[in-house]
Amino acid sequence: MDKTPTRERILVATAELFRRRGYAATGLKTVVARAGAPFGSLYHHFPGGKQQLAEEVIRTAGAFFQALVTAVYDEQATTEEAVRAVFTGAAATLEATDYQDACPIAAIALEVASTDDVLRRATADVFEQWTAALTERLGDRDRALAVLCALEGAFVLCRARRSTEPMHAAARLALAGL
Repeated sequence: MDKTPTRERILVATAELFRRRGYAATGLKTVVARAGAPFGSLYHHFPGGKQQLAEEVIRTAGAFFQALVTAVYDEQATTEEAVRAVFTGAAATLEATDYQDACPIAAIALEVASTDDVLRRATADVFEQWTAALTERLGDRDRALAVLCALEGAFVLCRARRSTEPMHAAARLALAGL
């Protein structure tokens, strides 16, 4: 039996579903089924419903992916090696998951930017945190934004084309700007 607290199981299940299906296509019944939780526990832990759950998932996943990318980045000896490792890792994840797992923040941002200001702000906050962390490492905000744009745009194209070619092209572009 899984001893992970119910609230955490719900957050993890939701993050996975958002990465694979997006916000609109993720139903709450599917979330609790995937989490192995009773339906009532969702509203116990997230009384604001799907919007509150999504906001917490965005912020939690944002921190998780920032830590992951930062760890990969900081393990490398040079900036070039670090940027290459991040893009190579992203391409490997896409291939390993049959192009289903991509950035959940971008997926949600694309869906809700015009319709849900709470979630739009949450995604904007995460992207700003990522930009700040990358700016620290690259020493230039414009360069950090360009690398982040290349990475996030590549995720979209890779999923649509079911190919890592866009990720590798984005990596070359990001590296050329260093």
